[in-house]
Amino acid sequence: QVQLVESGGGLVQAGGSLRLSCAASGHTFSYAMGWFRQAPGKEREFVAANLWTGGNTNYADSVKGRFTISRDNAKNTVYLQMNSLKPEDTAVYYCAASHLRSLNPNDYNYWGQGTQVTVSL
Repeated sequence: QVQLVESGGGLVQAGGSLRLSCAASGHTFSYAMGWFRQAPGKEREFVAANLWTGGNTNYADSVKGRFTISRDNAKNTVYLQMNSLKPEDTAVYYCAASHLRSLNPNDYNYWGQGTQVTVSL
């Protein structure tokens, strides 16, 4: 069983930066770790994932070049560095873990409670 707790969300002006953290209760080095987001009235969508330790990272086209996912297995923590934020990045951001090498949120078994990110003009 893995428990995930996100932190680092908040209110930021457009063009600003935030770093989200996701602390895991157990060892997650063998899991795919992903970040997803959900805006009001929209479905949850993929943002970024690190599919295995030291391996493949993937990004949604909308965040490529602006967001960076990283993981520190010694701290059981996954990060999402978000730069050049836009108002359309406003959403609740969720950290998730999966046994599968997948970008599909339906394949993720464990989820955090979410952290709100609001980007103002």
